[in-house]
Amino acid sequence: MPRFDDYVIFGDESGDHGMESIDPNYPMFVLPLCVFDKQSYACAAIPAVTALKFRHFGHDQVILHETDIRKNRGPFAMLRDPTRRDGFLEDLNERMRTVEFRIIASAIRKEQHRQRYPQPPNPYHVAMGFGLERAYLELRGLGCRDGTTHILFERRGAREDADLEAEFRRICGGANATGKKLPFELVMCDKRCNSAGLQLADLVARPIGRKILAPGQPNRAYDIIHPKFRRSPDGRVTGWGLKVFP
Repeated sequence: MPRFDDYVIFGDESGDHGMESIDPNYPMFVLPLCVFDKQSYACAAIPAVTALKFRHFGHDQVILHETDIRKNRGPFAMLRDPTRRDGFLEDLNERMRTVEFRIIASAIRKEQHRQRYPQPPNPYHVAMGFGLERAYLELRGLGCRDGTTHILFERRGAREDADLEAEFRRICGGANATGKKLPFELVMCDKRCNSAGLQLADLVARPIGRKILAPGQPNRAYDIIHPKFRRSPDGRVTGWGLKVFP
């Protein structure tokens, strides 16, 4: 019988991984990995997300998507009402603050990435490599040794998914900074999948990118998630819970 670790990881991205055309307003690719203890995820994170949906929408089939929330789009059109918006955002922020998970994020500055390499590697692949290495070290620090840890990503398209899976297996096969085989298994999920973990990963991605691009601007969403970043023994986030490249 297979042995599984006590943790599960969800990943999502912010920004386009393409390098030919770079958005001047958001020249970033950010890939956060959110590490959950399975017991806490099942007993606290899922109920917290579900209760939020019931309270503000009356059902639990709404997908929390940062872009839709920010643009008052789809089911979030109700946020055009200032009273409903304030109440929803305060409730969402409180749940983001109290749900327990660890963030390991990688961010690629695409302009600098393109300047550094004549043929720049896929930012998604670069970011995933940084993330998987750090996730492995984090789980080792938590006492994980022999079990398999599942990492869940959203599907993006047949070709993109095949490329992602090939790179994931290459990295986990030993092509990483640790030089070790990484005990991860990839799970690709439909975009309509109502996964609390994937939705929380989506919500943390863009605030990280905005913080890197404009560190002096107010960023409440980032301030809320900042305590969740993986840290060094002396409390540093840079290089441990957040890798910015180049």
